[in-house]
Amino acid sequence: MATILLVNGPNLNLLGQREPEIYGSHTLANVEALFTESAQEVNHQTKCFQSNHEGALIDFLHKEGPQADFLVINPGALTHTSIALRDALLGLNLPFIEVHISNTYQRESFRHHSFLSDIALGSINGLGILGYQLALEAAIEYCETQFVLGESE
Repeated sequence: MATILLVNGPNLNLLGQREPEIYGSHTLANVEALFTESAQEVNHQTKCFQSNHEGALIDFLHKEGPQADFLVINPGALTHTSIALRDALLGLNLPFIEVHISNTYQRESFRHHSFLSDIALGSINGLGILGYQLALEAAIEYCETQFVLGESE
């Protein structure tokens, strides 16, 4: 059984309310429930966390990351600004996928750069909340492959 973290950054607590034409009508609670249920169906567990505060996100990663097998993260606007979040992820050496509900490359130019993409296993951009499910599928595949490889050595 793998533990997969789902971390959401600033303003994602407003999903379903904030700019529904960009972010859709699903709430963060919907996203977390679907993510968790999908993981449990294949005998994996999740820990979900959201904060509007960079330090709280980093503290959660420091606390939970060492025991986790994988991370799915939507860092929100911290994608484009947070070297501290990048450093926390590098320090953990935890495989992760970066998810964005909107296509950041179709938005303002300041959203075109990510401080995380080059250290992520992958990035999913612009597929709405489906991006979370696709990231979870990839995380499960990665974890199960890693476990199988580890057992055969």
